[in-house]
Amino acid sequence: MDKQVNPPGTFSWVELGSSDAGAARTFYTQLFGWSVDETPMGDGPPYVRFRLDGLDVAAMYQVDPSQPNAVPDNWGAYVSVDDVDAAVARAEELGGTIIVPPFDVMTAGRMAVLRDPRGAAFSLWQAGDHCGVMVKGEPGSMCWCELLTDEPARARGFYEELFGWEAMTMDMPIGPYTSFLRGGAPECGMVKLQAEWGDVSPHWVVYFAVADCDEAARRGTELGADLIVPPMDVPDVGRFAWLRDPMGAVFGVIREISAAG
Repeated sequence: MDKQVNPPGTFSWVELGSSDAGAARTFYTQLFGWSVDETPMGDGPPYVRFRLDGLDVAAMYQVDPSQPNAVPDNWGAYVSVDDVDAAVARAEELGGTIIVPPFDVMTAGRMAVLRDPRGAAFSLWQAGDHCGVMVKGEPGSMCWCELLTDEPARARGFYEELFGWEAMTMDMPIGPYTSFLRGGAPECGMVKLQAEWGDVSPHWVVYFAVADCDEAARRGTELGADLIVPPMDVPDVGRFAWLRDPMGAVFGVIREISAAG
């Protein structure tokens, strides 16, 4: 697969860390119609790649909640870079911290896991044999990533400098909303955490495209998810909802206007 499918500065991979990979597999394959491809990982649980029509759209690994410093179930997002080691060094200069230093994933590529200056975790991917997701924006695939942070100005400077994104802020019903542009096209978004949301730490939210937001929300809850944000319209964007899967990982679904025709 051509590495330029996900060129530098674009979100290239999304990965679920689940405390119950078997239950998560059932939930997501039934919700999005994904098929599964497993890669053996020695004596441990296999690494799971989720696919649409034979093309990779996401992945999953098993986490052990009993381990020290274990994090709750979550969807993590990767951004492509030309040089992981150089990007990690630059992130540190900009106030980021290293969670997992750069390492090779066999011949697939090279990666690292970081936190931005306010603590939101994200990963970097330098493609080798594997470019990352092979489908974006189609129903059942990643279409958007959104940063929730308590200091948008600081986050804006960090990500603009690290990835060369250009921030554009507009007024929305929930307050100012920032879109990060890459080459003039929206790549991801950012919103300030609101007090009424409770004790929520800065983090990235992954959105998956769906043909019908209301139906996806209904089906998700039928399969055991909690509906965090019920379906709502965003003018000139589309209709979205947030769900928490049965194990606790939060994600968004959205029917974008551009996809609706």
